[in-house]
Amino acid sequence: MKFTDFVCFEASIPELNAADRDGVIAELVQALDNAARLGKGNAKKTAKAVIDRENEASTGMGKGVAVPHVKHRAVKDVVAVVGCSSAGIDFSALDKLPVYSVILLISPANDPDKHLQAMERIFKHIQQEKFRKFLRQCQKTEQIEDLLREADEDPSM
Repeated sequence: MKFTDFVCFEASIPELNAADRDGVIAELVQALDNAARLGKGNAKKTAKAVIDRENEASTGMGKGVAVPHVKHRAVKDVVAVVGCSSAGIDFSALDKLPVYSVILLISPANDPDKHLQAMERIFKHIQQEKFRKFLRQCQKTEQIEDLLREADEDPSM
C-alpha cells in the first residue's frame, strides 16, 4: 500500500490553526469531512472516537510526529490526512517533546488488514529522520503531496 492509496491530499493542512491535541484532531477530521471523505454527519462522532482512542494511549510517537488513528464506521475505505504545525502541539508524546507533524488515519471498522497496511506504510517512513525533517518543512499542500509521492517511489525517503 502506498500513501497515494489512502492519503487525502486535498484535505492536508500545511499550518494547523488548533493549538491543542483535541483541536488538531477535530480540525483534521473536519478537513476530511469537507473533502467528502466521511459519511455525512459523521465528523463530530469521528473526532470523538479519535479523541477517545487518544485518551487510551497517546499516539505521539516522539521525534515531532503523532499518528492518531481509529477504526470507524464513518469510512468505507482507509483514509488519512496530514497536518503540520510550526508552533508544535502537546500530544503527550513518548519523548515529551512537541509534535509538528500529524498523520490522522481513519479505517473501516471491518477491515483491520488495510488499517495495518496503512499504519505500516506510515511508520516505515516516520522512522526515517530525512522524511520527518522534510515533512516538518512543508509549508504548502502541494509540498506535502510531493513528499508523500516521492516517498512512495523512494523507499529510503
